[in-house]
Amino acid sequence: MGRISRRGFTVAAAGAMTALLAAGEAGALEPQGQARRKREFRGMWTATVANIDWPSRPGLGPDLQRAELLALFDTAVARRLNAVILQLRPTADAFWPSRYEPWSEYLTGHQGRSPGWDPLAFAVREAHKRRLELHGWFNPYRVANHTDPGRLVPTHPARVHPDWVLPYGGKLYYNPGLPEVRRFVQDAMLDAVWRYDLDGVHFDDYFYPYPVSGRDFDDTAAYERYGAGFPDRAAWRRDNIDRLVRETGERIKRRKRHVQFGISPFAVWRNRTTDPRGSDTRAGVQTYDDLHADTRSWVRKGWIDYIVPQVYWEIGNRAADYAKLVPWWAETVRGTGVRLYVGEALYRAGDPAQPAPWQDPAELSRHLTLDAAHPEVQGNVYFSAKQVVSDPIGAMARVVRDHYPHRARPPR
Repeated sequence: MGRISRRGFTVAAAGAMTALLAAGEAGALEPQGQARRKREFRGMWTATVANIDWPSRPGLGPDLQRAELLALFDTAVARRLNAVILQLRPTADAFWPSRYEPWSEYLTGHQGRSPGWDPLAFAVREAHKRRLELHGWFNPYRVANHTDPGRLVPTHPARVHPDWVLPYGGKLYYNPGLPEVRRFVQDAMLDAVWRYDLDGVHFDDYFYPYPVSGRDFDDTAAYERYGAGFPDRAAWRRDNIDRLVRETGERIKRRKRHVQFGISPFAVWRNRTTDPRGSDTRAGVQTYDDLHADTRSWVRKGWIDYIVPQVYWEIGNRAADYAKLVPWWAETVRGTGVRLYVGEALYRAGDPAQPAPWQDPAELSRHLTLDAAHPEVQGNVYFSAKQVVSDPIGAMARVVRDHYPHRARPPR
């Protein structure tokens, strides 16, 4: 997820949480009569692409798949979290019996093969049992992590409509510039929203693909057909993504107003050296220019309910300082009604390849202390679930100890 890769988890994690739960680490929602705590969003991303978090590997039997998912949910409760963002459509496939796309290969090892149960129905039921919100995480345009359409099942929409698909950077993508693609991906994602009691719809940062040096995303034919009236291809591409975001939000609110619509972009909209409205950063990627995702505009126009910028850097980072990005996002959401949650790089904590601040178990806790100075920040989301479980240097435990004395309800 994002420029920084989100690349398992085993049933043994269930045992690791038992002591926490038995000791009351899960806490309790505050009883009536006590001072009501500020609502805040405490989420964890649970990635299914490449079996990052769940299932731990493809081809597990249904009982093991269910046991692993329950262990993750119980971990969320033990860490006093209140939301799980579960990836349901990682590569134009499905973790439910979709009317539009095949079963995900990450379930059974073979795209299109049924796992023999309905993971989404189970996930919704078990999350709600634990008073966890469940947000469905969907990737709109990524078709495959390879470029061979022949590896897709024969009935896959990308094979039925080969003109919808473009290879780029070793992957296959639906072309965002085609109106029929935009309608199809909405229908495919919203199929889950209409049929299940999800609390939210969640996109991450994959819109137009991250740039690959020396390669062009060859959407020339679509641009020549649909790009009249735009000053350049970049403006046309941004309009394509704007339409996806605006239309998806409108469709959700027309039919299920209570379902939240959120996006977790790469955290740098534009550097200040590029645009005076941008953040005081020197990032190599800018979502407006490189992913054609005008994230600031979506907030200012109120097209989404919440935004979770992936502020995956430490306090004091020279190119993208956490302490500069959070205030920028707080100012961006101010007065819009769009809620700001901050995406946290828990996966970096204790990673020996990361700089010194990430070897300190208190770094993430300092992030939340800084966030508390900005009332616009209404929560945090941690990537990813397996680090929430394993917590190699105790960074997550430190956050819980310092900032989550009780469970809290999510904002509404």
